[in-house]
Amino acid sequence: MELLTILLDGIAQMGAGIGAGIAVIGAGLGIGRIGGSALESMARQPEVSGDIRANMIVAAALVEGAAFFGIIVCLLIALAG
Repeated sequence: MELLTILLDGIAQMGAGIGAGIAVIGAGLGIGRIGGSALESMARQPEVSGDIRANMIVAAALVEGAAFFGIIVCLLIALAG
């Protein structure tokens, strides 16, 4: 019975690590897409680059917040066992 508990704890920690990795990869992809789209928009309409930059920063912060939330949930799962 003790071996089963140890095995399940290991699986939970491995799953939490994979979940945290997926959250970070998703945030990186999201921020990269935001940055690329913002640069395209600034190249097409340079007169509104200030507004685009401000909106880009807000969107990147929201993506980072979602990634941090996912990482915290994964850490809670890993440390709960």
